[in-house]
Amino acid sequence: MAAEFANQVVVVTGANGNVGQAVARRFASAGAKLVLVGRSESELAAIAQETSGLIAVADVTDPTSVEAMVSRVEAELGSIHVLAHTVGGYNAGVAVHEGGLDILDKMLALNTRSVYVTCGRVAKHMVERQVKGRIVAVLARSAYAGASHHAAYSASKAAAQRIIQSMALELASNGITVNAVMPSTIDTPPNRSAMPKADYSKWVTPDQLADAIAFLSSPVSSALNGLSLDVFGQV
Repeated sequence: MAAEFANQVVVVTGANGNVGQAVARRFASAGAKLVLVGRSESELAAIAQETSGLIAVADVTDPTSVEAMVSRVEAELGSIHVLAHTVGGYNAGVAVHEGGLDILDKMLALNTRSVYVTCGRVAKHMVERQVKGRIVAVLARSAYAGASHHAAYSASKAAAQRIIQSMALELASNGITVNAVMPSTIDTPPNRSAMPKADYSKWVTPDQLADAIAFLSSPVSSALNGLSLDVFGQV
């Protein structure tokens, strides 16, 4: 495992989050050259020190900001081989007929636009540099079906899934694979706080997601493209 991603540049978005940190540690343990993307240097400082990753501040919903991040990586580390996009958000609890557009706009920005912008801009870099790269996005089981009081969230994840599937077809001839992992409830402090009576042992851990992302980023998964990998645990 120590050399699994040796000499490969791996970009992890949302690297300060619970899943992002686990992903960063997984790739660091496998010898990757890490780029840790987040909204501010201060929130990335701890994981950067732990993994020796390069801090790159960017707004993953803004094309100009993402392009600047990619240009910096090119200048300092060279070609990007792997993108692990872990950015996302959750907001629910309001029926469509009772709510305004604020929840929809927020979910589409975090869960859909961020995938379209970040995965798209990194893919452009890979194509131009002729890198047979790997792009993996963290989506959610909610992409598969609507649910009461979750319309904005499930719709945003479903749209993101269609983007990943479309990109997989668009980039296959370039040797670039584009896949997604679809977790159920993730075992994080916020989720435990929100559901104190739940059986956490049945939830998916950030480390399990990190292993799934690493698998989809490795040479052994080169035949997998456009996949939505269910990582449901026991829920």
